[in-house]
Amino acid sequence: MLITPTRAQRPRVIAMVLAGGQGQRLYPLTRDRAKPAVPFGGVYRIIDFTLSNCINSGIRRVFVLTQYKSSSLDYHIHFGWNILSPELGEFIRTIPPQQRTSTSWYLGTADAIYQNIYTLEQERPDLTLILSGDHVYKMNYQAMVEFHLEKRADLTIACLPVPRAEATRFGVAVVDADSRILEFQEKHPEPATIPGSPGMCLASMGVYIFNTPTLVRQVIADAKTDSEHDFGKNIIPKMVKTHAVYAHDFKDENKKPVKYWRDIGTRDAYWEANMDLVAVDPLFNLYDPEWPIRTAPLQCPPAKTVFNEEGRVGAVLDSLISPGCIVSGGRVERSVLSPNVRVEEGADVAESIIMEGSVIGRRCTIRRAIIDKNVHVPDGLSIGTDPEADAERFVVTTNGIVVVPRGAVFP
Repeated sequence: MLITPTRAQRPRVIAMVLAGGQGQRLYPLTRDRAKPAVPFGGVYRIIDFTLSNCINSGIRRVFVLTQYKSSSLDYHIHFGWNILSPELGEFIRTIPPQQRTSTSWYLGTADAIYQNIYTLEQERPDLTLILSGDHVYKMNYQAMVEFHLEKRADLTIACLPVPRAEATRFGVAVVDADSRILEFQEKHPEPATIPGSPGMCLASMGVYIFNTPTLVRQVIADAKTDSEHDFGKNIIPKMVKTHAVYAHDFKDENKKPVKYWRDIGTRDAYWEANMDLVAVDPLFNLYDPEWPIRTAPLQCPPAKTVFNEEGRVGAVLDSLISPGCIVSGGRVERSVLSPNVRVEEGADVAESIIMEGSVIGRRCTIRRAIIDKNVHVPDGLSIGTDPEADAERFVVTTNGIVVVPRGAVFP
C-alpha cells in the first residue's frame, strides 16, 4: 500500500501528460496531427513547453498519453526528447490507449488515467502530477509539490486569476482564506468571482497533483458511473466535498510583470500566442537561460536574407526567423517563420505564421494568416486582404485570421 508522503520524505513523483486531444477548434491545423504536436513559435511544438517545465522542475519520469493522430507527436518525442537516462530511472515515454480496462478509446481526462492504472501500479509513485500537453507557460512543479505536502492535501490544483469574461472557458475555484477549495465550477456561464475583485475569477490551469492512492480510488469509482469521465466536470466537484482539495497560486517562471499562461484551444488563441512572441518586449520570454525551452534538434543551415540582382532587400522586422529560412528580396514583419521557409522577391508578409517548408511566391501579399506546412503560394497571390475571396478558399476565424491547410494546392 502506498503511504501519503510528508515533507520529511522525498516523494516519488511521476507526470502524466494528457496529449490525446483532437483539437477540433484548431482545425485544419489538427487535420493531420494531435493538438500538442502543432508547431508553435517557429521551432517548437506546443507540447515542448509542458515537457520543458518537467525537465526544469526535476520531474524526470514522464508518461505522455497519446491517442488522436499521434504519429507526428510520437516521432517528435522519440527523436526530440530521448534525452534522459533509463539507467537512472528517468524517461519520457508515450502510451497509446492500452484497453486493459475497457475496449474503448480514452473517453475523457479521468478515463485516460483509469485506463493506465496498470502503469501507476507498476511505477508506484507517491504523487501523480497530471498535466495538459497543449498549454504555453513556465512553471516549477516542485514548488507545487511542496505546497501540496505542506497542506497535507489529497489534491492540489494550480490556479491563476483571469477576467470573468474569459473564465466561462475554464474551471473556477472558490477558496477560503487557507486556499482550500470550497466549490469548483466547470465552464459555468456565471462563474464565481474572487472576493474583493468582482471582475476576476480563480481559474484552474489543468495542472493537478494527486496522492496516488486517492487518484486511483477516484477514477475507479468514476468509471462505474455514467459520467463524462472528466476531472473538471466529475471528479473535482465531488472531491471538494469529501477530501482536502487546495488551490496553488501559480508561480510564473516567465519573469514578466504579468503572469503568462495560454490555453491554445482555438485558432485565434493560437495566432495571438504566436504574436505574443514577436513584440519588441515579448510577453513570453524564450531567451531565459535559467529556464530553457527545448525541442527536437534541427539540422538546418542558418537563416539568411538576400539582396537580389534587382536591388530588392530581404527585410525582416520584429519577427522570429527559424534556421533554413531564406528571405530573398521580400519583406517580413511581425511574423513567425518555421524552418526552411522561403519568401521570394517582392513578397510582403505581415502578422502571419508560416510553417515549415512553405514558399511565399514573388509579389505575394500575406496578412494575418496561418499557413501550414509545405504550402507553395503562387506568385502574385494575396491572402488576408480580401475577406470574401479568402472565405471562399480557406477557413477564416472569428477575428479574421486566414488558415491555409497543410499542402494546400492552388488553381
